[in-house]
Amino acid sequence: MKLSGLHSDLPTADPYLPGHGDPSWSATRYDIRLDYAVEGNRLRGQVMIEAVSNTDLDRVTLDLAHLEVEKVTVNGAALGKYTTRGHRLVLNLREPLAAGDAFTIAVRYQGKPRPLVEKHHGDAGWEELTDGVIVAGQPHGAPTWFPCNDRPDDKAPYAITVTAHPDYTVVANGTLIGRRRRGSTVTWAYEQDQPMATYLATVQIGRYELRELESDVPMQAAVPADAGPGFEDAFGRQGEMMAVFSELFGPYPFSAYAVVVTADDLEIPLESQGLSTFGRNFLTDDWDAVRLVAHELAHQWFGNSVTLSEWRDIWLHEGFACYAEWLWSERSGGDSADVHARTHHQRLADLDQDLLLSDPGPELMFDDRVYKRGALTLHALRLSLGDDAFFDLLRAWVSEHSGGSVTTADFVDLVSDRAEADLSDLLAEWLDETPLPDLPAAS
Repeated sequence: MKLSGLHSDLPTADPYLPGHGDPSWSATRYDIRLDYAVEGNRLRGQVMIEAVSNTDLDRVTLDLAHLEVEKVTVNGAALGKYTTRGHRLVLNLREPLAAGDAFTIAVRYQGKPRPLVEKHHGDAGWEELTDGVIVAGQPHGAPTWFPCNDRPDDKAPYAITVTAHPDYTVVANGTLIGRRRRGSTVTWAYEQDQPMATYLATVQIGRYELRELESDVPMQAAVPADAGPGFEDAFGRQGEMMAVFSELFGPYPFSAYAVVVTADDLEIPLESQGLSTFGRNFLTDDWDAVRLVAHELAHQWFGNSVTLSEWRDIWLHEGFACYAEWLWSERSGGDSADVHARTHHQRLADLDQDLLLSDPGPELMFDDRVYKRGALTLHALRLSLGDDAFFDLLRAWVSEHSGGSVTTADFVDLVSDRAEADLSDLLAEWLDETPLPDLPAAS
């Protein structure tokens, strides 16, 4: 029985994203099964969540926005009562759970999915295109298409199955393990075996053709049939880019990589685990487009494999991916990372000095200064350590935390453990103070 109305003291896992996430339990696996009609934007879904309690529990809170719940079971038994409040689904358990207990939640739901609009972060989630769908999960969009524990440190493997009209291609996270035609529909089944945060889960649906790309890592693109030569302009060197990043950061952390190019223009590319989504407007060899191809690929290491525990540490994603842009420029015949760094340092010097990189606040967490100052922090480290020690540090960061969740303190500790000199003052200036430090002299 569904009870609508107020429910006091609902949990929040991260102060940057109030009203999301329940730290009292963790997912260990998601199995998402969707049936979607592009015409009419109708979604029917069933999600099974394998989970474990982190404390004694008599209720479980999930995140789900704009969709109607039809049935809930816990450990196979129908739940007598559940409560909806705003974008939360509260399950009052028949039998309390002890800390460490494993349990299974199944939710059947339906509706017309749409983005979730929140203060500071705008809209995110399931969004209709002119002819198809994109899902932009960061940072709060996951609940628009499946019930979940929407906190970035709660990572789990996923199975995602989508049934749609046969004229449409469906791309989701992980490896395509099956595609089956039945009557007037096709079912696409994907497995993402590596742990994934909820905001990195995605489904992309469109009238795409699939292309295999040349790379040491299996790589595929889903593009409109009329993409033209612009696709080669933008993505023609992506296999080389993959090789460079694998050398600098360590082996690519997933089984494959995919890019989706929508028939629509998009304001910015979309990051997801194992794939990235670009609008048609990015099909050019201009640096402003190519750097974003590098940026999204770098997120597979920094953000997707190694994921922040709290949103305050967003520089661990965006600063690293921004620095990867400059590294690709350096390795591909463009300007050196030092040239990019000093150019952007001068630009930041002319802006307000009110950003604290280690805790920018929800209003500024996606401010471009987080990206650039984060990248400059890494360049200052590189200049202080030297190239060999710096890239050893990056590879160690990925290898030691692959599949896990991290904080800025973890990175500072790694630098302290590996650097021959004491760099604590340098890191404190860049991370924990608002004035822009000077860059060290280039060697």
